[in-house]
Amino acid sequence: MKQTVLLFGLFLLVLTGASAQSFRALDKSPMDMAYYPDDYAHDRKFAPAKVGNDKLAARVTYTRPAKNGREVFGKLVPYGKVWRAGANEAPEVKFYQDVTIGGKKIPAGSYALLTIPNETEWTIILSTDLDQWGAYSYNQALDVLRVNVPVQKADTPIENFSIQFAKKDAQTATMYMGWDTTMIAVPVGL
Repeated sequence: MKQTVLLFGLFLLVLTGASAQSFRALDKSPMDMAYYPDDYAHDRKFAPAKVGNDKLAARVTYTRPAKNGREVFGKLVPYGKVWRAGANEAPEVKFYQDVTIGGKKIPAGSYALLTIPNETEWTIILSTDLDQWGAYSYNQALDVLRVNVPVQKADTPIENFSIQFAKKDAQTATMYMGWDTTMIAVPVGL
């Protein structure tokens, strides 16, 4: 009897070990999404009345590096160089319909969102070069937009890089990007 129990125990141990799966640890810069309007993906499917009169819809998929006591802009993120606006892959912005940014018409679709941070203004770049790691392979010939926006000071330091939309009216929103004490506002309209 003891031998049968022992063999059964060994069988279970081998079976569990053979099917065990290990996953890598959590990324230090977790991925996030910002929608306009908030919860757009859910609401357009399950609660279309909540979307209401909003004609503008967008989504940004990006990663959120942490400040971790570091000096961010001018040091960790150098001024005057193309930056992926986050960590890991360049963020991807998807516009569900044609939009206007800085007076320039942008066709509906998905674009890499890059920036060139400076002390007083940032250049916002939309590129057709999707799925690029960082901005190491950046090719200006693939830009569909370059527009400058002024730098604002955040009321309180922002620990993790963040992107968020705010509604202005049914056809206009502002995409905010902020990290540490720096914030920028990008007007997006129809």
